[in-house]
Amino acid sequence: MEQMAKVAFGIYTLIILSGSILAVSAKSLVRAMVGLIATLLGVAGMYMLLNSPFLALMQILIYVGAVCVLIFFAIMLTRADAGGEEAASAPLRQNLLALLAVTTVGGILSWLLLTRPLITTGVPVEVAIEKLGLGLLGPYGLAFELISVVLLVSMAGAVLLAWERRNGK
Repeated sequence: MEQMAKVAFGIYTLIILSGSILAVSAKSLVRAMVGLIATLLGVAGMYMLLNSPFLALMQILIYVGAVCVLIFFAIMLTRADAGGEEAASAPLRQNLLALLAVTTVGGILSWLLLTRPLITTGVPVEVAIEKLGLGLLGPYGLAFELISVVLLVSMAGAVLLAWERRNGK
């Protein structure tokens, strides 16, 4: 059983890595969106490995089902042309600077993880879904509502930008 979990972990890791590479390296925004969806589905698989099916389902429903669809509609509405290619590839200098930024952040985080002891807290391993729902919607209800307002405003802004471009302003 442990061997199957390791195999599943490897498969989900490959899905996450390949999706993230596709998301950041694709020239087409639609292909980048497909990479983001693959990455988020891989993360949902990781939640399943952690024996948390509720979080996996919420990952799929909220991020893949709602946020990615919202971003996809924003991409489709604001698309300037129907060609599919969004921009030319980045120059070599910009790619090297991006690689330097990623390795710097990764190096600092790796150094911190290797030199600092891990502090474990007395967090319970399993929480009832009822308690989780009450905990999230009780003190964090306003945060959830503000997030939905931000998503609504961003979608309305995308529609406004699309109408302005179509009208030639």
